[in-house]
Amino acid sequence: MLFEIAHRTRYHYSLAVYLEPFTVRLRPRCDAAQSLRSYRIDVTPLPSGIAHCTGLDGNNTETIWFSGLHQELVIDVHTLVETHHGDTFNFLITDPAALNLPLKYDPRLTALLAHYMVRDSDDSPAAAFAQEIMQAANKETIPFLSLLAESIPKRYEYLLREDGDPWTPAETMKQGRGSCRDFAVLFIDVCRSAGIAARFVSGYCIGDAAAGSHMHAWAEVYLPGAGWRGFDPSRGLSISDDYIAVAAGQSPREAAPTSGSFRGKAVSSLVAEISITIPESASGHAQ
Repeated sequence: MLFEIAHRTRYHYSLAVYLEPFTVRLRPRCDAAQSLRSYRIDVTPLPSGIAHCTGLDGNNTETIWFSGLHQELVIDVHTLVETHHGDTFNFLITDPAALNLPLKYDPRLTALLAHYMVRDSDDSPAAAFAQEIMQAANKETIPFLSLLAESIPKRYEYLLREDGDPWTPAETMKQGRGSCRDFAVLFIDVCRSAGIAARFVSGYCIGDAAAGSHMHAWAEVYLPGAGWRGFDPSRGLSISDDYIAVAAGQSPREAAPTSGSFRGKAVSSLVAEISITIPESASGHAQ
């Protein structure tokens, strides 16, 4: 599917401030699952410079810096992306040891994936949840992932939470509800409890209730031979052509669409506007 995305991020400050360098992670990935046809970023006020780079997780980012004092910062990003997900389970796990749980990676992979195995805390409720799903899935890896993705939205109420950091897995389970980022963090922690390397993903989901003003969040797990594979615990399914991945990281912080700070005593506010359309010339097109 071909999608055209317009994403505006507007920061307003009650007083003129000095803007520290900003990091922007809004350039969609370009890989086997999706192709980036075009990308344009416009920044107001005119920056002193923009540096393009590739981060640790392969995220394409811009570092933007300014001079002088400003009361507003507007970042406009326009992209054209084509997705190629097709059959989301069209892959082969090449290491038989990875077919069952708790997952045991080859020692070489264990070292490379150690960053994505670290749990923020010894969360007993999430560990117990992992054991429950493992038993229900007969300790098989793929059934475990599918069942976990399906179980979270069935057990917990979806909540549109516009501000704030993601809740801990324990908080989400205690509240009995959560936003997409809360569910993604819970899914990741449960996977790590089962020995599965997992990371946080931010991007766009066509059909998401919050797509008009918010990005979406989901999770990816690493499977030998299959690479990173996405699951959305907010919708209870594996990632399909309706998803456009933008950035990924060991934690939500590394996948944030923008990050930066300012010097001054002002109060800041943030408004985001997102428009996702299918170009008329691409209607009915699929690959």
